[in-house]
Amino acid sequence: MEIFGIAVGLAAFWIVAAVILIIIEALTLGLTTIWFAGGAIAAAIAAMITSSLIIQIAVFLIVSIILLFMTKPLRNKLRIGKEKTNVEAIIGKTGFVIETISPAAFGQAKIGGIMWTSAAADPEAVIESGTEITVIGVEGVKLIVVPYARNA
Repeated sequence: MEIFGIAVGLAAFWIVAAVILIIIEALTLGLTTIWFAGGAIAAAIAAMITSSLIIQIAVFLIVSIILLFMTKPLRNKLRIGKEKTNVEAIIGKTGFVIETISPAAFGQAKIGGIMWTSAAADPEAVIESGTEITVIGVEGVKLIVVPYARNA
């Protein structure tokens, strides 16, 4: 079908596809389908210019891929889908050893008012009670710590 000399059959298909993809994006907020919605809009414009389905699909794929790669830094900056968990948030925090950490036994450290089972990053190290420490990792339910190094 043509309106003002423009083929609208496939254009309507691409517009419906774009709307569906935009709805999916609005429901998920993951910045995953919005790129394809842009590709579908570009394909709809291509459908108004040419009736070649191959060209429309090529436009859809090319525009979608370009949008995906051009906006990847934005996605990373916004950290979409990478929300910090409580465990990840504790890495880099400082606290104090409450119970000595040794190669023979885990110790206890207090970080932000919470007691944690802790182990030294160096398996041969002994970190005495009262030593200020920094959390450098988490293994299971125990913190991996090192003595706090102050900048000189």
